[in-house]
Amino acid sequence: MTSSSSPSISEKGDVVHVEDGKAAPEGGLYNPHVDVSGIDERALMRKVDMRTVPWLSFLYLLCFLDRTSIGNAKLYSMEAELGLTDTQYLICLTVFFISYALFEVPSNIVLKRLKPSVWLSVLMVLWGIMMTVQGLVHNYSGLLVMRWMLGAFEAGLFPGVTYYLSCWYKRSEFGIRAAIFFSAATISGAFGGLLAVAIGKMNGIGGKPAWSWIFIIEGLITIAAGAVSYWIIVDFPDTATFLSEAERTVVIRRLQGDAQFSAAGEKMQWRDIRKALTEWKTYLAMIVYAGVDMPLYAFALFLPSIIGQLGYSATKANLLTVPVYALACISTCLVGYLADRYGNRGMYNFILLSIAAVGYIILIASRSAALSYFAVFLAACGIYPCIPNTVAWMSNNSEGTYKRSVALAMVISWGNLQGAVSSNVYRANQKPWYPLGHGLVLMYIGTGLIATVVFRFLLKRENARRDRGERDEVIEGREGGFEVNGRFASVEDAKREKGDEWSGYRYTL
Repeated sequence: MTSSSSPSISEKGDVVHVEDGKAAPEGGLYNPHVDVSGIDERALMRKVDMRTVPWLSFLYLLCFLDRTSIGNAKLYSMEAELGLTDTQYLICLTVFFISYALFEVPSNIVLKRLKPSVWLSVLMVLWGIMMTVQGLVHNYSGLLVMRWMLGAFEAGLFPGVTYYLSCWYKRSEFGIRAAIFFSAATISGAFGGLLAVAIGKMNGIGGKPAWSWIFIIEGLITIAAGAVSYWIIVDFPDTATFLSEAERTVVIRRLQGDAQFSAAGEKMQWRDIRKALTEWKTYLAMIVYAGVDMPLYAFALFLPSIIGQLGYSATKANLLTVPVYALACISTCLVGYLADRYGNRGMYNFILLSIAAVGYIILIASRSAALSYFAVFLAACGIYPCIPNTVAWMSNNSEGTYKRSVALAMVISWGNLQGAVSSNVYRANQKPWYPLGHGLVLMYIGTGLIATVVFRFLLKRENARRDRGERDEVIEGREGGFEVNGRFASVEDAKREKGDEWSGYRYTL
């Protein structure tokens, strides 16, 4: 061990605070020969925003619409016409999440190896085909196979896009973009209800029932969107053709200055994937995300049924979901903005999950339709903003493009696997108040609350250890540091090799 009596690395000004994103890395300037003095950074990022966020948000709207429209179709006699029992219907919901979770991590690795414009477009066309064929099935086995295939092809979009966006934006900018992207899920909830009402009027056209037309029309829209996405989706910053070389340089230098040392490019190394697979942050974030994602899917899949069982017709139940999702959209974007501006993502998670818990406590206790309808507003405002906030929290605390890609996919896939649980908690014999379903959702929310507190505590403790110099590496030519933390030729080497484990890196709380 080398003496640590002299100033530590952190005390010498090399510390990078994730929250402010203002520190610049020592050396390693990307494209040092390129003059960027004529680039307006704010205008550049508006340009990037317009080429990334709107279209990707639209694609996620279609994605979420396609996976949850089965809840709307159920209101139009799908179960009776296909001869489904309640158990068979729940199995069809469940199998989607199993294939969805299985293929998320592999898909993110493929996304990094291929162009996003190619991989995401192919996935969309394929799941659009599965969605369309879902409207042509005649029995339980056909629906079951289509749900499995739909999950497999949809698996790559959400983890892929969240990782992709993290490669474009600084940590203090990522949350609001992730929130806007995810808010498409809330819009799809509102739009899905309105669309189902409109398509429901096509009952009998072409000899097809209303529920069949819901799947067919939504699937055809997805196929068309996927086909044109190849020309609309842009690739990673270092190869983006819609930017000039100077603009690409500014984007990457901004990321490097925000402690994203791998922003200029990184070769795939299995050690980075192993880090993601073995790191404690990954597994604790998985628990946090599971505590949010299971309630999300339970809410999205069964909200029309919950409202419908309170005595409303199928059309009115679908229409009554619209204001719930509209408020969820507003709260999602607001929290994304506030968390980017003020940090403390863990504290926002705690507050939001507490609001969701109150909503479900009311749902469990209520025997009034009006009170239960009020409670679903609380639940939506608590659950939906937590999804992008948790994803941004994990992304903020993982450095290395491949490591972050795998870690995000693991977190999201584990959360989505809980959809298999959520698909089975609202049983027909529990109508109309569903005490078991609401109770299990509340249990998951409580788990998410506890995991959030533990995650934030451990991150804060690690930051304190780094502030005290306990994680300082031995840097050649500098005094201080500990051999157990590694020996490096320069601070730049330590950053590149250790990523977020570097002693100057500070985690987002």
